[in-house]
Amino acid sequence: MSVEEIGGARVPGATHRTSFDDETRARLSADAAQIKARYPQERSALLPLLHLVQSEDGYVSPRGIAFCAAELGLTTAEVSAVATFYTQYKRHPNGDYTVGVCTNTLCAVMGGDAIWEELSDHLGIGHDETTDDGAITLERVECNAACDYAPVVMVNWEFFDNQTPDSAREVVEALREGTPVAPTRGADHVCTFKEMSRVLAGFSDGRADEGVGAGPATLRGIELARQEGWTAPPFTDEEATRAAGDTRTPARGTPRTKPAAAPSAEPAAPVASAPATGGEQSSAERPPTGEQDVSPADQERKQSSDDAKES
Repeated sequence: MSVEEIGGARVPGATHRTSFDDETRARLSADAAQIKARYPQERSALLPLLHLVQSEDGYVSPRGIAFCAAELGLTTAEVSAVATFYTQYKRHPNGDYTVGVCTNTLCAVMGGDAIWEELSDHLGIGHDETTDDGAITLERVECNAACDYAPVVMVNWEFFDNQTPDSAREVVEALREGTPVAPTRGADHVCTFKEMSRVLAGFSDGRADEGVGAGPATLRGIELARQEGWTAPPFTDEEATRAAGDTRTPARGTPRTKPAAAPSAEPAAPVASAPATGGEQSSAERPPTGEQDVSPADQERKQSSDDAKES
């Protein structure tokens, strides 16, 4: 069943609108101009532009694809090829909250599979499906790089750590009721899918510094190192030079910059052009390698190999 948002309402069976109205297009074009200005080549702005149109329609709609193509001078096929590659771009209307349950190895064995089964049964939907009220889209997700808090559930890419089937069910019920829900780490409360898409397009909502960034499990290693007085070994001069991005290894006290060479009184010799095929220095005319071209060590290795074959 196709669903299209019209006037803020989700209407089953409605057809796709093919373009934005003039007011919306003008607003999106102004945002797109800011995004494109960040890149030396405009087509590099495609990923944030896809998030921008997703923040308008709640998914990457046909008119959103057409808008991106027109803004960047691309074909709709080129835009669609990118939009269908990344899972954060939705090709059908998404719920207000994307609830992602990590079922990768560690989260799965720590209870992620049980959480998934509980939420799927409770909501009556499967992977990449949305509840009838348009509130929740449920997904199985790959590793969220938060294994120290397994099992992890994400809501619009905010972390909910150390979840259980019961706690995860309570989260989705609060979201459906419209109750503000705070993630374990990060912002003070979870924003909607459209709001998060606008942030991913590069427009700050001013909430980046809210809440806890790194929790106790993440900081355990550095705290233990401080308690025990552990430190990393210092860089040698050579390692420090490489860490600075300079592959040269000058001796201690040697300046990094190489002095400019004095100008030569003699004119530079012309650069020889590459020999043509069949020319004097071409490999096609080069004489076969003879014993005079092989080092004594190579000759000895070859002789040993020949002797071994004969024996």
